[in-house]
Amino acid sequence: QVQLVESGGGLVQPGGSLRLSCAASGFTFTNYDMKWVRQAPGKGIEWVSTISTGGHFTAYTNSVKGRFTISRDNAKNTLYLQMNSLKSEDTAVYYCETSTGMRGQGTQVTVSS
Repeated sequence: QVQLVESGGGLVQPGGSLRLSCAASGFTFTNYDMKWVRQAPGKGIEWVSTISTGGHFTAYTNSVKGRFTISRDNAKNTLYLQMNSLKSEDTAVYYCETSTGMRGQGTQVTVSS
């Protein structure tokens, strides 16, 4: 069955970095654009970034442009999100998601001093 397993979250100070990973299985990873979305406490789901099937095209929400980088390794069926210069407003549960809405269980990112 379809599985998306996020990892790499944690507690980090403002200005710090984290790298999230999402291991995919149970479907043909290379056939899908992939996204990262997040949900901050008390708020709805927010789209963060998308990457095309081959990794050549990427898009980011304005608030993370220049700080976050999405990438994928199709040989390893893995999606990544490199997050630099983290801010308190980046605190959220981060989910990887396929272009058809399949979503993992999420990983918590907390940015706090």
